Amino acid sequence: MCKWGTDEEVEVTMQPFDPDCLYCKNHPWARRCLGEWKKKCKIDKCIAPLVRALERGGIRMVASCCGHGKDDGCIDLLDGRILVIKDGEKNEKD
Repeated sequence: MCKWGTDEEVEVTMQPFDPDCLYCKNHPWARRCLGEWKKKCKIDKCIAPLVRALERGGIRMVASCCGHGKDDGCIDLLDGRILVIKDGEKNEKD
């Protein structure tokens, strides 16, 4: 897994905010209040290809981290599931 701060930009689909959001009530024209939109996010370099593939496949995500060699990585999906990314090097040492 890569070190913290080693990242790559990946364009991902952002989700609209809750319709009861005070920001959206005061800024109804804001992009984040109108529905899905694309944004370039910094993703850990070693899992960026996986995040990019999930995005292309229409799988919506809310967070990701590779674990940086300290823990297993994970990608949190919008539907509540979590993809766990096992660190093979870490697990071989255990």
